[in-house]
Amino acid sequence: MDALLHARLLPISFEKPNRTCFLSHSQNRTFNFFFSMYHTNPGLLFISKFRTPKSLLNTSSLAHGAVDKVGSPTLREICEDLVPRHILDRMEEIGYVMPTDVQRQALPSLLSGRDCILHAQTGSGKTLAYLLLIYSVINTAKSSVQALVLVPTRELGMQVAKVARMLAASPTGVEEEHKSCTVMALLDGGTLRRHKSWLKAEPPMIVVATVGSLCHIIERQFLKLESVRVLVVDEVDFIFNSSKQVSSLRKLLTLYSSCNNRQTVFASASIPQHRRFLHDCVQQKWTKSDVVHVHVSPVEPMPPRLHHRFVVCHRNKKQQPLLSLIQTDAPESGIIFVSEQSERSKRAGNAPSTSLLIDFLKTSYLGPLDVLLLEEDMNFNSRAVSLLEVRKGDGYLLVATDVASRGVDLPQMSHIYNFDLPKTAVDYLHRAGRTCRKPFSDMKCTVTTLIVPEERFVLQKYENELMFGCEELTL
Repeated sequence: MDALLHARLLPISFEKPNRTCFLSHSQNRTFNFFFSMYHTNPGLLFISKFRTPKSLLNTSSLAHGAVDKVGSPTLREICEDLVPRHILDRMEEIGYVMPTDVQRQALPSLLSGRDCILHAQTGSGKTLAYLLLIYSVINTAKSSVQALVLVPTRELGMQVAKVARMLAASPTGVEEEHKSCTVMALLDGGTLRRHKSWLKAEPPMIVVATVGSLCHIIERQFLKLESVRVLVVDEVDFIFNSSKQVSSLRKLLTLYSSCNNRQTVFASASIPQHRRFLHDCVQQKWTKSDVVHVHVSPVEPMPPRLHHRFVVCHRNKKQQPLLSLIQTDAPESGIIFVSEQSERSKRAGNAPSTSLLIDFLKTSYLGPLDVLLLEEDMNFNSRAVSLLEVRKGDGYLLVATDVASRGVDLPQMSHIYNFDLPKTAVDYLHRAGRTCRKPFSDMKCTVTTLIVPEERFVLQKYENELMFGCEELTL
């Protein structure tokens, strides 16, 4: 031991665990040993070759901006005495140890009761931040809806509900000494009867809902929001920009509940004109006047290790270039984003682009990946089956509309292909955000866009807005 203390270089390599690390008892003792030695002997130099295990959670909470400097507070230290101990134990058991940048910056404000706008990259940890807030205010002795999370799509809702339930479960090997926190996923109007029975028998403490489904329940007086202490709106910019959802959201924020009686949290990777949005939040009484805007990485909206490419091709001859790209790239998994079919095309009786592309790939692609479909017009069960197949962990090519671009976390994704150019820079940002989500990985992640010559200036506009460079490929 004396020899070690006098050495400038330790022969044993170790890296301080990050937020996705699962520490066994032996690893924990090892970490504590080296951590204490560092503080008593700050001159010691550690060689970092220890690699942390892969997280079990496929959630958007674990991707960028981990705080792993020696002396930085852990998530437990930030939340101590504010979030129930069994939630923190379960959090660490799952693998959340160190905070991401947005968690480190937002949690003190959130846990002090301030309204917040969480504005950070996709996969940066916003979901975990607001779930920890929710568990800090839940009173399990009260049988009422105390927290509400609004999402724009069923897929995102299923994901958030899954993480909420995982955090609420008792840690392994610990007997349940507390009443469990119930989570309802109110994502499909077709199950209204079951939800009605549940709400009457014993209301859940947390409801994760799409805007339409929640308003449907409220208008039929199956649910009231008087007891809601925390209201979260995830992907808030998407909902406000949706003609189908915005009026219902405004009702939820002002008519069905008051900002003075709840804590309000808005979250998104993209909030265009955020200063105007912040002003509107106060003026429209969506939030209290002291709302906090937590803006992480404003200069770098996308991960720097993400590689962007484009291919110029003819409008009606994109399928073969796409196939060539897939065969050359040999992706681990990929999403092929296709624009939704226009109403005019539907009225003309044309087949949607997604169906045409699926048929082409199933007959022409001979690689090892399964070809799957996810689009808005699919029924709930079909969409759920597609996501279940995707999350099995095997390789796949997912042909999808923008329903897959918001919040859905697929950490094994290595390639994004924009078969059709996104309509806006924000859409590009969220499509690109489906990859580069695997923490501490050397996986090469790319976004490739197929464009026609007259679309080049539009892509250049996106490059300027989002501050990235795009390489041209010649096939």
